[in-house]
Amino acid sequence: MRIALVQQRASDDREANRRRGLGAVSRAADEGARVICFAELAFEPFYPQEPATPEGLERAEPVPGPTTEAFAQRAADLGVVIVLNLFERDGDHTYDCSPVIDANGTLLGGTRMVHITDYPGFHERGYYRPGDRGAPVYDTAFGQVGVAICYDRHYPELWCSGLQSLAG
Repeated sequence: MRIALVQQRASDDREANRRRGLGAVSRAADEGARVICFAELAFEPFYPQEPATPEGLERAEPVPGPTTEAFAQRAADLGVVIVLNLFERDGDHTYDCSPVIDANGTLLGGTRMVHITDYPGFHERGYYRPGDRGAPVYDTAFGQVGVAICYDRHYPELWCSGLQSLAG
């Protein structure tokens, strides 16, 4: 199975970033990718470089929402699995979230980053609440997929909980 990893420059124009990402999905699928994953905040500048402001927090979007809907349609059209990463708004809270979309366009869920760091250039605690979903494993058309976001990769308990999910 071919997996594509998309890393793209993100401008302040979210819609242009989405269009660029949708194009990347089409190119990856044309080259045989079945699972297509995006880097952290692929459709936004990396806001946490600077401390959070109320205006910055307004940039968060719901899941499902405009980005997941556009990519769900593309996933269904091309028959690919897509793993996004978004600045998510859920009520009064914001998260670093990776929605997983199956090859039929179904939003399977979203993993939220659990371990939130804070140091110069990474002021994430002002933007993100710690994830409240653990480490789900998603059953996709091309196999089981788990997601670790950014700083979570440093914590083995996240991986262990995902392995426990696989063991059932």
